[in-house]
Amino acid sequence: MKQYWKLTKERIKKFFRYWDLLVLLVQRDIKMKYRRSFLGYLWSILTPLLSMAVMAIVFTKMFKRSITNYPLYLICGNILFSFMRESSTQAMYSVIGNAALLKKTYVPKYIFTLSKVTSCMVNFVLSLGALLIVMIATHQPFQWMNLMIVVPIFELYVFCIGLGLLLAAATVFFRDIKNIWSVITLAWMYLSPIFYSLESFIESKENDVITVSTLGLCIRRFNPMYMYIQQFRYFIMQYHIEMVEVPWSVLMWRGAVCAVLMLIIGTVTFNATKNKFILYI
Repeated sequence: MKQYWKLTKERIKKFFRYWDLLVLLVQRDIKMKYRRSFLGYLWSILTPLLSMAVMAIVFTKMFKRSITNYPLYLICGNILFSFMRESSTQAMYSVIGNAALLKKTYVPKYIFTLSKVTSCMVNFVLSLGALLIVMIATHQPFQWMNLMIVVPIFELYVFCIGLGLLLAAATVFFRDIKNIWSVITLAWMYLSPIFYSLESFIESKENDVITVSTLGLCIRRFNPMYMYIQQFRYFIMQYHIEMVEVPWSVLMWRGAVCAVLMLIIGTVTFNATKNKFILYI
């Protein structure tokens, strides 16, 4: 046990030793994303707004009747899923994309993955400006519970770090992962309640007993993005459907457990394979 804590302390010290490098990598990623862009950082706000507008036009006839403040509902789910998709995709190339540097000098390999996820988190924080605009435009009242969005945001950040480490390690050995992942994220998006609610999966409603389809139950129980998106929505717009959606307090604990498990899986996989990276990059 003492040896474990000693090893943990050494890893923490090593992390802070490379803190400046992490900051530089995050700054580099953000600058590279908006390099030679006329609007620059404004795209962090415009992109989710334009995406929300397109989705609202496409899906408004299908789902608007059962969802209050549909534009706000859409953008809440869209910005969170976009962060997960972007951070995981960027993290996937974090090791092989820095192969030249890794071959020349020693740098903790996880730093590159962490920097990709963190730079995407910075972009996500900037995109909250779009959320603010939609809240004002739709006359959504501001309440103290809005501040609680830091909970699902932090949980999703930890989840994405673990997912990023797992994908980064897998991509070193299997380059086809990048093609498979685009299909997985597309399916994941449609299996997440971004533009619809679980009311769509209600099969029957008799004597105050609601029956939800098997697919709806699977989304509610096993989709991590459902846990984070619904928490976020509840804190922003107090969105909750009685007896269909899971209470935010339950989602908070499920989301935390899911984030920690993914971080453990990603870290263990990354550490178990990192010494072989140099042979494949």
